[in-house]
Amino acid sequence: MEYKTDKPIYLQIADYICNNIIQNHWRENERIPSVRDLSVLLGVNPNTVVRSFDNVEQQGIIYNKRGIGYFVSDDAKQQILEIYKKDFFTGLLPEVFRKMKLYGINIEEINQAYSNQKQI
Repeated sequence: MEYKTDKPIYLQIADYICNNIIQNHWRENERIPSVRDLSVLLGVNPNTVVRSFDNVEQQGIIYNKRGIGYFVSDDAKQQILEIYKKDFFTGLLPEVFRKMKLYGINIEEINQAYSNQKQI
């Protein structure tokens, strides 16, 4: 995994966890990789992974079974989608609208570009 400099690594790992859940690589009530396994896989300090797990656990996306490991929560996928949609509408979309206005792009052009997309 390549890390970006504009976002803390532990949050990028939290996104990695969420993306694996959204893409059904890790399913509800399924055990996810351990802190040690994920730190080796991603090439980071285990403490960074622990911080990521804590962040995602506080959001109710994963839960810890003491001595067994971390598991995906029942409604994790829906929770993640709600968080991502909120972030999209409050963070990304206003910036897109600002650039559309700056570049003189209208909504019809966006609709046409969207219609021309074969697959996201």
